[in-house]
Amino acid sequence: MEKSYLSEKAIRDFIELSLKEDIGDGDHSTLASIPEEGKSKAQLLIKGDGILAGVELAQLIFRYFDSELEVDIKIKDGQEVKFGDVGFIVEGSARSILTCERLVLNCMQRMSGIATYTNHLCNLIKGSNAQLLDTRKTTPNFRLAEKWAVAIGGGTNHRFGLFDMVMLKDNHIDFAGGIEKAIKATQKYLQANNKDLRIEVETRNLTEVKEVLKVGGVDVIMLDNMIPSEMKAAVKLIDGKCKTEASGGITEKTIAEVAECGVDFISVGALTHSIKSMDISLKAI
Repeated sequence: MEKSYLSEKAIRDFIELSLKEDIGDGDHSTLASIPEEGKSKAQLLIKGDGILAGVELAQLIFRYFDSELEVDIKIKDGQEVKFGDVGFIVEGSARSILTCERLVLNCMQRMSGIATYTNHLCNLIKGSNAQLLDTRKTTPNFRLAEKWAVAIGGGTNHRFGLFDMVMLKDNHIDFAGGIEKAIKATQKYLQANNKDLRIEVETRNLTEVKEVLKVGGVDVIMLDNMIPSEMKAAVKLIDGKCKTEASGGITEKTIAEVAECGVDFISVGALTHSIKSMDISLKAI
């Protein structure tokens, strides 16, 4: 849990709100049919191939709801799984297991899908110097879990929200009256408010790249929707003066070619907004 957004409080708040959303004034199906003293055991069944993610979160959910539940982890976060594997066995109150079941599965299915796709893209750019980044294109109130899954899959987390980095995108630049005005206003704002935040600026062509370099004081230049030849020219032009990020419509078919352009980062929104969840179930044993 070295990621700053994975503080104990942040995770606890996420679990608390998620359980509240699901349980409301009670899990009446379970309360009505299962004796209070009933004990049971269930196993997490993997029904797909890929990278497992959300095991640690599942354990925290179970223990948050019922500290007496015992979770025997068979496969850890980040490990490869195949159809038929057992991720863990949970044992204790039957009521507690049933009430936590859906939240655990919702988290693990989506997180494992994200980790699997992230791992796939990371393998496609292995050998290059580029790092794979996620974006803010996440599910509202589920960003913590989704970015955690990206990290488990081998990707790198970009900014968590609007508060921890300045990113001047096309609309910021257009609304501000141009690149120079946007950058200088940002630098003045950060100084006036005593904020030490990195600045990234989106560029759409080589002319804009040159303008950003002329103004200076920027940490990252985003190369948005550029063709490979233009991207290579931009990287050469920037020449290490700041970091470079390729972005915009990058797929598994094009990512290797993008990485070969020499960029430092490649951001892919599809890591979190267009993945297929892994099929996972929790079954009594």
